[in-house]
Amino acid sequence: MRRGPSFLAALLLLGCGPAGGEPATPDSGTATPPRAAPTASPATPVAPTGLPLTPAPATPVAPTPASPGPAPTAEPTPVTGSFDPALALEFEPFAEGLGALTYLAHAGDGSGRLYALEQEGRVRLLEPDGSVRPEPFLDITDRVRAGGERGLLGLAFHPDYASNGRLFVHYTDRAGDTVVAEFSRASPSAADPASERVLLAIDQPFGNHNGGMIDFGPDGRLYVATGDGGSAGDPLAAGQDPNTPLGKLLRLDVDDPAPAAEIWALGLRNPWRFSFDPPAGTLWIADVGQNRWEEVNVAPVDAAGLNYGWSLMEGPDCFRTSDCDTTGLELPVAWYPTQSPHCAITGGYVYRGSQTGMYGAYLFSDYCSGTIWAIDAAAAASGEPVEPIEVGQSNLNVTSFGQDEAGELYLVGHDGTILLVTARPASPP
Repeated sequence: MRRGPSFLAALLLLGCGPAGGEPATPDSGTATPPRAAPTASPATPVAPTGLPLTPAPATPVAPTPASPGPAPTAEPTPVTGSFDPALALEFEPFAEGLGALTYLAHAGDGSGRLYALEQEGRVRLLEPDGSVRPEPFLDITDRVRAGGERGLLGLAFHPDYASNGRLFVHYTDRAGDTVVAEFSRASPSAADPASERVLLAIDQPFGNHNGGMIDFGPDGRLYVATGDGGSAGDPLAAGQDPNTPLGKLLRLDVDDPAPAAEIWALGLRNPWRFSFDPPAGTLWIADVGQNRWEEVNVAPVDAAGLNYGWSLMEGPDCFRTSDCDTTGLELPVAWYPTQSPHCAITGGYVYRGSQTGMYGAYLFSDYCSGTIWAIDAAAAASGEPVEPIEVGQSNLNVTSFGQDEAGELYLVGHDGTILLVTARPASPP
């Protein structure tokens, strides 16, 4: 997948729908003055494998080769079904009346329940029919700083959550810094806010580009997406700096009593949602662009140490110059221009549910326009660029997709609305 920009043709995508205000999480045009150089919390030890996550030393240190880590727990299963390029989507109301939303997840415990993240710091519990329980599942508003691109941004349940009751969140603390923490289940309908154990703390020099997604990979490790620290144009050169946790995809072994963070991938600007596709053994990352391109990246799930190019590259192009060295960079497989009505990509999932035509499509959206695009996941994973196909219009400021235990997909609107994604029945021949 290491290609130069001369092999990539620009994709001119048209969308409709109203342009929103400042995105809640993906990007921001203004920033506060920088604070001290960001580092990982001393409580988070340096990982013995992968690219080392350390405070920046006085003398630059070359990164060690990345370790692929343990193999996935199972070989990818054969992929069946096929993506229909004539796919058209419809959206059914599922839940509404929630606070500003950033994410939706399931616990993998067979309950069919879903968990919606309110940006202010609450996790709300949704029954399978979409009804919302009145009491929050978790309320940490007392320690979350919300607004703009800050707040409660990510949630992941331990693979053995049904038996151990462990869950993890990614949030912005009162000082404006990133925290990844573990909580414990207190009852089937509530987690204990007093059970917090901080696993990772990262200083944030600006108020934007916080990343926010966390999820468990097939290797049982917790993956954490971080933005480049904010402002514009990567002023700290964090994307290409192996000595900062900013602009990276990190990995943690949460079953270790003292989990060590390692850099799994670098060269990211503001990865706003990544996802795993276990049947195909791939990892998908949607990265918000500066002002030209919003991009989609895909790689094998066990490919450690990949460099996605920021801030040498933005999308398929060199960022600061017309010509740059792309050797060793992993370039995107799909992109669209950051032009009105579009503003910031929202990554989704490869669909593996039961609806015909959607199977094998990677779906993603745009915060400002609410446009939904699809690409053929198998074609994109082969390494060649693919052109996104517009398959729906949600009229939401889409902050995330959600996925239930059956593989069905949902759209999460910043206004507190959740929609179920369905494939429009094919017209008779």
